[in-house]
Amino acid sequence: MDKKKKKTIVFTFKRGIYPNEQKQFTEDVPINTLLPPSGSEIIFPLLMHMGTPNKPLVEKGQRVLIGEKIGDCDALISAPIHSSVSGTVKDIRPHLTISGTIVNSIIIENDGKFEEHESIKPRSGYDNLSKEEIIHIIREAGIVGLGGAGFPTHVKLSPPPDKKIDTIIINGCECEPYLTTDNRIMIEESDRIVTGLKIILKVLPAARGIIAIEDNKPEAIEHLKEFCASIPDIKVAVVKTKYPQGCEKQLIDAITGREVPSGGLPIDVGCIVSNVDTIIAIHRAIIRGRPLMRKVVTITGGAIRNPGNYKARIGTLLSDLVEMAGGYKSNPAKVVVGGPMMGTAIFDTDVPIVKTTGGVLFFTEEEAHIPPERNCIRCGKCVDRCPSGLIPTELNADILKEDGEAFVRHNGLDCIECGSCSYICPAKRRLSQAIRTIRRVELAKLKTGAKK
Repeated sequence: MDKKKKKTIVFTFKRGIYPNEQKQFTEDVPINTLLPPSGSEIIFPLLMHMGTPNKPLVEKGQRVLIGEKIGDCDALISAPIHSSVSGTVKDIRPHLTISGTIVNSIIIENDGKFEEHESIKPRSGYDNLSKEEIIHIIREAGIVGLGGAGFPTHVKLSPPPDKKIDTIIINGCECEPYLTTDNRIMIEESDRIVTGLKIILKVLPAARGIIAIEDNKPEAIEHLKEFCASIPDIKVAVVKTKYPQGCEKQLIDAITGREVPSGGLPIDVGCIVSNVDTIIAIHRAIIRGRPLMRKVVTITGGAIRNPGNYKARIGTLLSDLVEMAGGYKSNPAKVVVGGPMMGTAIFDTDVPIVKTTGGVLFFTEEEAHIPPERNCIRCGKCVDRCPSGLIPTELNADILKEDGEAFVRHNGLDCIECGSCSYICPAKRRLSQAIRTIRRVELAKLKTGAKK
């Protein structure tokens, strides 16, 4: 009797939405490496991560090499910065960043020689490295969460003794429309992802490793299953293509069935979640001795001439990257950093690519069009679809009344700013945008200890 084909189990979370993916423009295009031209300015904001800003370790007029540490500080929640080119420090001054903030930055004039610092040396392996040595290397390499949050990875891999970690989830979902960098990385560097995960499991030996991939990425699933086949403590979990499947709390729910408590962290339920590109960065640091100096960025949208995924040096100006990628087909009506759901529109492309830049969308007038906002029709769709189980209409009412205390009382701080409510709303209410603004105000109050 023929054996029945084993059915693949597909995991998912409660609620969520199904936006048009729009990934066809770049998902089959191999990653292309772009080097900034000689004479170009490479700008390194001293804050590319969550936590304390760095202090410059170089001076104006100093020559630096690739991989040389140029910024660092003593704070625990921070991560150093390394030069991604060789050249001369032209200035150290405040500069506009891709997030819209102005940050003290090191400006290096690229000499086009791409000479590497002597500290970049491959290692023979990681088997003889202790847990402490691995974490130190990750810290010194400046590795942070490359999925967008930018939390220092050495801190994430050092949970308090009372937090017992039994599950490491590698996030390969990439649920945002248009973005395809993680998909291409999983296809092109599957072996390095598995090795990087094995390194993490050496740091946290009581844990199992799970690589979570949405079912719209069959080639990536096939590649990684092949490399994991003989490794008992690592497996691939196929999750449903649904937004926001890649958010930490939703992914943990889908894979383990555990619920991260309000105000809690993944470590509170025994989990650590890390992006696939972060794992590649760990591999590069531990095996190849290379700090974090590059980022794979999806450049797409109807206004761009050559949509694709480009491996760019951190610090490269977005305007230079666009030019190297072929320039515009037409003047973009809107430029969005990140995906269309959680991304932020910017007004200036003379800003540098940083560690957390995952994609930049160049929209035509048609793509950028948003219908006018109308009155709420009380349909309840936003409530049905909110992945955090909130009541967006209630939160919006608090915002309209400028009642921050009520917003917090109604669990507004648990919003993950995914934009599902705005997307599904037939009246096109700007729910997510309004919630995002007041949520950050209330979080700032908590951080500074101000009275609510």
